[in-house]
Amino acid sequence: MAFAGLADYLRQLEARGELVRVSRELDPSLEITAIADRLVKRGGPALLVERPKGAAFPLVIGLYGTLARTECALGAPLAELTERIRSWVKLEPPTTLAGKLMQLPKLAEAAGWLPKTVTSAPCQQVRMPAPDLGALPVMTCWPEDGGPFFTLPMVFTRDPETGRRNCGMYRMQVFDARTTGMHWQMHKTGARHYAAHERLGTRMPVSVAVGGDPAITYASTAPLPDGVDEMIFAGFLRRKPVEMVKCLTNDLEVPADADFVIEGYVDPGERRREGPFGDHTGYYSLADDYPVFHVTAMTHRTDAIYPSTIVGRPPMEDGYLGKATERLFLPLVQMMLPEIVDLNLPIAGVFHNLAIVAIKKQFPGHARKVMHAIWGLGQLSNTKVVIVVDEEVNVQDLDEVIWRVGNHIDPERDTQFTLGPVDVLDHASRLPAYGSKMGIDATKKWPGEGFAREWPGEMRLTPAVTARADALMQELGLGG
Repeated sequence: MAFAGLADYLRQLEARGELVRVSRELDPSLEITAIADRLVKRGGPALLVERPKGAAFPLVIGLYGTLARTECALGAPLAELTERIRSWVKLEPPTTLAGKLMQLPKLAEAAGWLPKTVTSAPCQQVRMPAPDLGALPVMTCWPEDGGPFFTLPMVFTRDPETGRRNCGMYRMQVFDARTTGMHWQMHKTGARHYAAHERLGTRMPVSVAVGGDPAITYASTAPLPDGVDEMIFAGFLRRKPVEMVKCLTNDLEVPADADFVIEGYVDPGERRREGPFGDHTGYYSLADDYPVFHVTAMTHRTDAIYPSTIVGRPPMEDGYLGKATERLFLPLVQMMLPEIVDLNLPIAGVFHNLAIVAIKKQFPGHARKVMHAIWGLGQLSNTKVVIVVDEEVNVQDLDEVIWRVGNHIDPERDTQFTLGPVDVLDHASRLPAYGSKMGIDATKKWPGEGFAREWPGEMRLTPAVTARADALMQELGLGG
């Protein structure tokens, strides 16, 4: 289902008993973090703070704080969305008229994902006469943070050379009432757009949307193939096009149902020290120089609610967004690597530190082929450690994975090292954004891989013995 906005989603959470309203004043500086951190780590509800200290708008946190809540935000179970994606990945160009006719319903469905431009929108119901970021309850999340940060912004830019739109989620440190940092890491599309503007010597229009349908916010985090519009992907998730409205002070468009829109620009060559920031790794990312976003206009809904999140030592709610990405993009990974049976990016691995892959092994050295393929595949190229296991291994069961790894590897023989790009937030790498990677081949070894002995069989009871034991346990009152 598609939500008509953030308030519509919150009504759904409240009906499910997954939203708690807090009427007393809470401080966006550290205090809300301390509460939200405890809630997410025990699978607690989302929190609607009706009176954040020093702000003119309520704040909500924990929108994606459990896997079930993330599925609610996306409008469907992850398994259902994954199968929808898989059905599109399997689609092949028709070679006959009948084949073309059979695909017409699919094409009609795809047309329904395209963004629609509207002339008036809830996000522009109120225009602030004097833009003031201080009116928003922007959180200072951790004690050593450089200041308050927007943590769920949808940042809209266009490539000045191709005109293609991008929507990404980049943290924004509030410097004062009308300027913020713009944390464009070197591997991100927003940074590429900015680099193009710097080459051209032109001012870069930027608009930031906050709030609205939570599926649209998720889409801004998705690792889509280059050039794919995040708003089309959001339309796919919602089964309904995203309505977009033109901004007041630049030519960009933003989602019409957003709660807040902050319009502005970034000048070429301008940098300011940003950070530190308590990051999703559980460590502070260090201060560095980043572009500066200047605000030219702020608009909002009459019933606007400011959404926020905190990141830090896992599990945090960004981990559930990561699990959604793991499931939804598995079919795309399998399109490139059909031998992959399943993939696990454990929440504690903070997305880029660890990937566990089960493969249908077909030839000697297959596990190493898969490792190197992953190190060349989109955002997975930043993965620091890749563990490859056989197809029968449940990669979602870390106990089983550890058992298999311990039993299946000769450490010297089965460990692969290489060098390449790593995540900018990897503080342990030898250089910023560049370091080593490790692959572990935990598959059963074949003679063609130099393993001359017989591989032992696993200890398993036969199905008949297991069924008899189940029946006896029932008779003895021990359970099945």
